[in-house]
Amino acid sequence: MDAVATAFGLVFDPYVLAVIVFSALFGLFVGSIPGLTATMATALLVPVTFFMEPVPALAAIVTAVAMAIFAGDIPGALLRIPGTPASAAYVDEAYAMTRKGLAERALGTGLVCSALGGFFGTVVLVTSAPTLAEFALNFSSFEYFWLACLGLTCAAIISTESPIRGLVSLLIGLFIATIGIGIVSGHPRFTFGSIELLGGVSFIPAMIGMFAVSEVLRYTTTTVHLPDVSQTPIGNLFKGLWPILRRYKVNLLRGSIIGTAIGALPGAGADIAAWISFAVSKKFSREPEKYGTGHVEGLVDASAANNAGLSGAWVPAIVFGIPGDSITAIVIGVLYMKGMNPGPMVFINSPELIYAVFLTFFVANIALIPLGFLAIRSARQVLRISRNALMPIILMFCVVGSFAINNTVFGVTVMLVLGVLAYVMEENHFPVAPAILGIVLGPMLEDNFLTSMIKSDGRIVDFFERPIAGVLGVVTILVWLIPLVLTIRRRLKAA
Repeated sequence: MDAVATAFGLVFDPYVLAVIVFSALFGLFVGSIPGLTATMATALLVPVTFFMEPVPALAAIVTAVAMAIFAGDIPGALLRIPGTPASAAYVDEAYAMTRKGLAERALGTGLVCSALGGFFGTVVLVTSAPTLAEFALNFSSFEYFWLACLGLTCAAIISTESPIRGLVSLLIGLFIATIGIGIVSGHPRFTFGSIELLGGVSFIPAMIGMFAVSEVLRYTTTTVHLPDVSQTPIGNLFKGLWPILRRYKVNLLRGSIIGTAIGALPGAGADIAAWISFAVSKKFSREPEKYGTGHVEGLVDASAANNAGLSGAWVPAIVFGIPGDSITAIVIGVLYMKGMNPGPMVFINSPELIYAVFLTFFVANIALIPLGFLAIRSARQVLRISRNALMPIILMFCVVGSFAINNTVFGVTVMLVLGVLAYVMEENHFPVAPAILGIVLGPMLEDNFLTSMIKSDGRIVDFFERPIAGVLGVVTILVWLIPLVLTIRRRLKAA
């Protein structure tokens, strides 16, 4: 209780509340601009967090992301261009409602359901994370090795339509993670005589490059003409909303549960949660024929899943140090910079900071409704900002942020090289998220594998002797083998 009381004092400090408000406005602005993602908002905020204490730094990221995920619905409903990938699942439905003169109903439903889904996910985070942390205190290097393997495997399989492309992306990330001095041997690897590479590839410039710079490059090659929305009528957002929530209360609960569960899977995140929730909604609907014509039911499920997935992704990130999505991958880097090493010990060493993060989730979801309302009302002006003016400013922030890591131009070089790499990967339909998780989890995977091999004197069977390690090992190997078995089975049937 002392930690909770301290957390209240930390969060409701005037400075922290001011950071939350400005971060919310920033998140709403970025999310409402087509092509600028919530991950990009997080990457652009990281340089600013260098100069903050842990609580305002994490509060800024939590708030900006929650706002950006919802704000992606605004251009989706008005322009049929999703502001963030999480909004793409139901963009056709929302735009169909706009063509029927129901733009305010689509946006109002998305706003309220996003806030309620975020609340549900936060409650799950608050109740499950401490319990999981107690359980995780029994983990040794064997369990963490298998957990890292499982997280990387799920990221490669879940986050793309082609598991092979996801695996290639994952291997690229793992290769980048091996650059520098070996963890155990102390021998330089893949440095090519470069002194700067002895310390490895810095995480934050890699994040900024692969998410923000790649978006700038994509814009310069494919300019999308945005239609004028200045005359789109937007009336009372909350008119007729209560009957919708009452009629589709099961959908709201189901979307929140699906979003939280999928968000907790490494590599999944809010994007996949929204797609799956929308598909489940249509599958179990009593009126599936109305989907695609401007039917509000699917919006209830998917909007709730969006923000619930954000909270769910923090569960493995805080408890095990394994990011649930690309956003929490960046957050883990911020935690390390602030001296808060993610893992079960953080609940013992810094409980007040963890409870402050939990409180920030509640505050962010409460602020989402009034600030989201203002964002929708001013959406016409925001969407008319020229992206020709916006992209150079974003690139400038990227350069400054990458330079500020170690006050060296080498950070900018890393950012530019990996930005070009991410652009080439996405243009050839290779997902970037598995590569990011490979960079984040690569050191953890290598460190725990080598430590376990030293402790077991090279005996592979020791990786399965402990009960938890044995279960995780068997589950991981099954995840590897099942797709292979199914592929062979399909080919035999075809033959």
